[in-house]
Amino acid sequence: MTYSLTRRAALIGSACAAMLTLRSAPSQAAGKIQKLVSPGGIEAWFVQDATVPLIAMEYAFTGGASQDPAGKSGVSNLVSDLLGEGSGDLDSKTYHEWLDRRAIKLSFAAKRDHFRGSLRMLKDNKDEAYDLLRMALSSPHFETADVERIRAEVISTLRHESTNPSSLAYRKFLEVAFGDHPYSRPDTGTLGSVPKIEIADLKDYARRILAKDTLRIAVVGDVDADTLGKLLDKTFGSLPAKAELTPIPDRVAAKPPQRAFIPLDVPQTVVIFGGPGINRHDADFMAADVVNHILGGGMSSRLFNEVREKRGLVYSIPEALLWMDHSALFIGNTGTRADRAGETVDAIDKEIRRIAEKGPTQKELDEAKSYLKGSQMLALDTSSKLAEEMLQYQLDKLPIDYIEKRNALVDAVTLDDTRRVAKKLWGDGLLTVIVGRAPQAAAQPAAATPKSD
Repeated sequence: MTYSLTRRAALIGSACAAMLTLRSAPSQAAGKIQKLVSPGGIEAWFVQDATVPLIAMEYAFTGGASQDPAGKSGVSNLVSDLLGEGSGDLDSKTYHEWLDRRAIKLSFAAKRDHFRGSLRMLKDNKDEAYDLLRMALSSPHFETADVERIRAEVISTLRHESTNPSSLAYRKFLEVAFGDHPYSRPDTGTLGSVPKIEIADLKDYARRILAKDTLRIAVVGDVDADTLGKLLDKTFGSLPAKAELTPIPDRVAAKPPQRAFIPLDVPQTVVIFGGPGINRHDADFMAADVVNHILGGGMSSRLFNEVREKRGLVYSIPEALLWMDHSALFIGNTGTRADRAGETVDAIDKEIRRIAEKGPTQKELDEAKSYLKGSQMLALDTSSKLAEEMLQYQLDKLPIDYIEKRNALVDAVTLDDTRRVAKKLWGDGLLTVIVGRAPQAAAQPAAATPKSD
C-alpha cells in the first residue's frame, strides 16, 4: 500500500505521511480537471464543483525541510508554524480572530521536499480567505514574542520525543538510511538546532522558498475560472519570481542488511524496518505499488497475516512505499512485547525473504489489482481530498489525465513483473531499527516509576 509524506502508524504514520501520499484514484469529479492560467500567468489544476458552497485549495513550493540551513534543522518547521501568527496590519490575536469569524481554515506544513499550504473556506468568504493567505505569505511578522512562544512549544515536543521509542526509532532509521544527506535530518529539528535558529533565518527561508517559479496549486470548489484566476493573482502575484534553492543530490538509501538497537527501558519494543525503494518515475513503479500492497497493504497483507494473525506478535504492522524528489524507501513499523521482540523481527525477516525469493501468487496479484482499482471511487469523496491528490500529481510530475490512465497501468502489471520487483525491493534484506529493552532484560518487568509525595 502506498501513502504520502508526503501521507504514519505511530510515528511512522505521521513521519511517513510527511513524506508519502495516499495513492488512489479520485472521484468522478476528477474527470473535470482543467488547467487554469491566471491573467498574471499563475497556473493551477482546477475542478469547478458547485455541489456545496465550499472551496478547497492545496498548494506547495519546492523546498521543505531539505532546504533548512546546515546545523539549523527545524527552520522550515518554525516558518510553517509562524506564518499564521500575524501578518500585514494584523497581530497574531487579530489574525486568528479573522480566521475564526469567517470559518476559514488555513494551515502550513514543511514536508521533506516541499513547503505546503492548505486553505478551506465558504464561497462567500473567499475574498477574505485569499487576502489573509496573501498577507501570511508576503508580509509575515515573525515577532519575537511569537517566535519564542512557538519555539518553546517545539522544544517541549522534542523533549518528549527524546524518550519516545517510536520517535527515536524513526530518527535513527533516517540516519542509517541517509547518512549525511539532508534527508537524514529530522524536519522538526533537534534539541541542539532549534535554540540556535534566529529570526533572520526564518525571514531568509521565507524569502528564498516562497516564490512563483516552483509554485503548484490545486483548487476544487464552487468558484468559476475567471474569479479564481483573479484571486490567485492577488494572492501569489507579489511573491518573488524565482526561488533560491540549495541543490539537493540524489541518494540511494543505504544497502541492507543493517541493524541498529537503541536501549530504552519500556515494556513495548518498537521496530522500524525498510530499505531502498522505487522512484516515482521508475518503469517498475506500478508493479512495485501492486506487490507492496500484497506485502504490507492492510489487513489482507502477508505481514498482517503472518506476524499478527498467525503468531499474535503485534497489533498492527503497516508498511508503505515512500518516494521523495531525490530518493525512495519502503518502510514499515510495529510494536511488540519486549520479550517477543526477537521473535517478531525474525518473523518479519522471514516474510520479506519469502516474497523476495518467490514473489506473490496469481491469486494474490488478482486480488491486489481488484482492490487497487475498486477502491478508487471511494478514496477521494471530498473536495479537500481531491485537491490534495491533484496537488500530489503535480508534485510527482504526472500528466493531468493520469487519473484516467491509472487503472490501465494497474491492469498491465504481470506476475513476472511483481516477482522481478519483489526481488529488486527486498532481495537484500532489511534496514532494521529496534528500540526497547536489552534482550537479557526483556524477561523482567519494567522498572516501576517512583511515586511523588
